[in-house]
Amino acid sequence: MSQFMKPFSEACERNKVPILDVITPLLKSCSELLEIGSGSGQHAVYFAEKLPHLIWQTSDRSDNHWAINLWIDEANSKNIKRPFELDVTQNHWPESKFDAVFTANTAHIMPWEAVVAMIKGVGNLLGKNGLFIIYGPFNYQGQFTSESNARFEMWLKEQAQHQGIRDFEAFEEQANEVGLELVNDIEMPANNRVLVFSKLCDGSKKP
Repeated sequence: MSQFMKPFSEACERNKVPILDVITPLLKSCSELLEIGSGSGQHAVYFAEKLPHLIWQTSDRSDNHWAINLWIDEANSKNIKRPFELDVTQNHWPESKFDAVFTANTAHIMPWEAVVAMIKGVGNLLGKNGLFIIYGPFNYQGQFTSESNARFEMWLKEQAQHQGIRDFEAFEEQANEVGLELVNDIEMPANNRVLVFSKLCDGSKKP
């Protein structure tokens, strides 16, 4: 793909409205949000436009920044910030606190070790009562929620063995370890979920 061609994700186009419907009430009291893995930049531009009260900070590995910047250039929105480099396995997370962190379709792409690192980083980054919102497919009690998710898992493994749909229980356990408590688990179209975690006020682990 040429660096001059703005990338387009069909998945982002399909899921942006259902995701917006869910996150709008969640983010009504938030002022600054970090997106982990902004990818093509489509979600960031769309959500920033629809949530003008919110500063949307994009991030990704540096090789994806050109794509995000092309979308930002076209949007010309004042409440979206250009991406900074963020590899969740490295110790260069931003020092400032955010009201919320959002990520979509990243956990099943990252190695599990990176997922754990992401959760830990988010736990350290969020201020008290901050929200961690993650969109994507999850398994429950070790079982796929649909035949299509089982096929998707096979496709993921064909692309790279470290990829795969994560178990909800394992994800929640890691979140609890860093003081993040599940407050909602929302069913989404195409057998996806939105998990919403809140940072415990005192920063302690969930009992």
